[in-house]
Amino acid sequence: MNGGPYVLVFVAGLIAAFGTSLGAVPLFWVDDIGDKLDVGLWGFAGGLMASASVFGLLFEAYKKNSGWLLVGAGIVCGILLVIFAHYVVDRYGPDFQPEDIAQGDFQTILNILLVLFVHSFPEGLAIGVSFAELNHTGGIHILGFTVPLVAIAITGSLAIHNFPEGLATAIPIHDVDGIGNGRMWGAAFFTSLPQPIGAVIAFYFVRLAQQFLGFGYGFAAGSMLYLVIGDVLPEGLEAGESLSNPTWYLSAGVIVGFVVFIPLVFVL
Repeated sequence: MNGGPYVLVFVAGLIAAFGTSLGAVPLFWVDDIGDKLDVGLWGFAGGLMASASVFGLLFEAYKKNSGWLLVGAGIVCGILLVIFAHYVVDRYGPDFQPEDIAQGDFQTILNILLVLFVHSFPEGLAIGVSFAELNHTGGIHILGFTVPLVAIAITGSLAIHNFPEGLATAIPIHDVDGIGNGRMWGAAFFTSLPQPIGAVIAFYFVRLAQQFLGFGYGFAAGSMLYLVIGDVLPEGLEAGESLSNPTWYLSAGVIVGFVVFIPLVFVL
C-alpha cells in the first residue's frame, strides 16, 4: 500500500498542531496579551470551526448524497467521543498544569501525553476525515496530490483554533522562572501532538469504508461543533474574566470567524 497519502495526512495534522506552538510565539516579545484580543481570538476560532463543520463537512456529506440517518448517527457519535474525552481529562488530568510539561521528567510527560491524546484526538479525526476524497477531481494539486479543498479548510481552521489554545498554555509557563522560550514553545506544541496520529487513523478508516463516508463527515462535524460549545467558547469567556463584557468580544469573534468561511462554500 502506498504510504504517501498517509504521510500527507500526518503532515496536515502536524500543521494544525503547529498552530498551538505559534500561540506561544507572541510571548517571546511581550509579557502579556490583551484580554480583549485573547477573547476575540477564541471567538474567531470557534466561529471558524462551526462554519467549517456546517459548510465544509456537512455540506460535503450533502453533496455526496449521504443518508441523513447515517450522517446523524455520525454526529451523535462525534459528540459522544468529545464527551468521553472531557470525562477522561476531568477524571485523570485535573492536576496537570501547563508548566508541568516544561518542567516534568519523562514519566510526567508520558502521563500528560496520555491525557492530551484523548483531548486532542477528536480534532485529528476531523482532519483525517476531511482528506477522504484525496486524489479525486476538484481539489488543489500539492506535491503530486489532489488535495480536497475541504481538507485545506478544516486543517486551517483547526490550526487557527490551536493558536489561542497554545497562548493559553504558554501564559502560565511564561511566568515561571528558569523556563526559556524554546521550552515554552515546545510545551505548547506538545499539547496538540496527538492530532496527526488521529488524522492518520481516521483517514485510514474512511478510505477503507467509503460507503460510511457520510458517517465520517457527520462524526467529524459533530465532534468539532461540540468542541466549540464545550471547549472553545467557555475558554474564551474564561480568558475574559477581567472584562466587564467578555461576551461581546467573544460574539464578535464568532461572527467574523463564521462569516469568513462562508465564501469557501462556493469553491468547495
